[in-house]
Amino acid sequence: MDAKVAVNDAGEPIVQVARDGALVLVTLNRPERRNALDQAMVDALHGVLDALQGDETVGAMVLAGAGEKAFAAGADIAQLRDRRRREALLSINSRLFQRVEEAAFPVIAAIRGFCLGGGCELALACDLRIAGDTAKFGQPEVSLGIVPGAGATYRLPRLVGAGKARELVFTGRIVDAAEALRIGLVNQVVPDAEVHAAARKLADDVVKQDRLAVRLAKMLFRLDGSFRPGAGYLGEALAQAVLFESEEKVRRMTEFLDRSKTKK
Repeated sequence: MDAKVAVNDAGEPIVQVARDGALVLVTLNRPERRNALDQAMVDALHGVLDALQGDETVGAMVLAGAGEKAFAAGADIAQLRDRRRREALLSINSRLFQRVEEAAFPVIAAIRGFCLGGGCELALACDLRIAGDTAKFGQPEVSLGIVPGAGATYRLPRLVGAGKARELVFTGRIVDAAEALRIGLVNQVVPDAEVHAAARKLADDVVKQDRLAVRLAKMLFRLDGSFRPGAGYLGEALAQAVLFESEEKVRRMTEFLDRSKTKK
């Protein structure tokens, strides 16, 4: 094993990566610590994103946590306790989650068990979220004397609305999977044993679409709320102009028309 690769208590890489065609499967692998996000794991995830950056063969990524207890139970509290003002200003988790959000390809979180604090903020940075039926979500930072510092105050309101986001942050309340689905925090809830399969199926549905179209659609979603309304109109027009010149668009639409003819 490469000595530079950070390992967990079992001597395994703390972030595991597997590739299946256009799909990348990434697993947070500190089950003995409920996949808490320490500095080594943050660095390892940056390494994964560095390796994928510019790789146009990637169609989607599934991000999961090892074991049954947690997707990620938050930041490593032992490290967090010792961080001072300087570390806060470095935005250690924020910079990583921003990269996840800005990845050219869709990222799908497969969530089992606890998804709290920084772990929940990591899930919020993903494009889609599949939860097991016993998953738990929350931003309990105020109970530790801090505030969410890696995106919850601006990503959570986009999903659940400003009022509900403030309630969850101000109280630190933990919500179950059923409530998470009801308020729009997750896209689907499935039995725990089916989480990875459901996330994989969703990723496969994404991967089989035109890759350029999906990537441009993701760019357009990132414009939401960033500029005046006219910017979205212009962005869609520009993206559509690029896609209208695509040979893949012509191929797919031709196949659609051919299928339509055979149904008549």
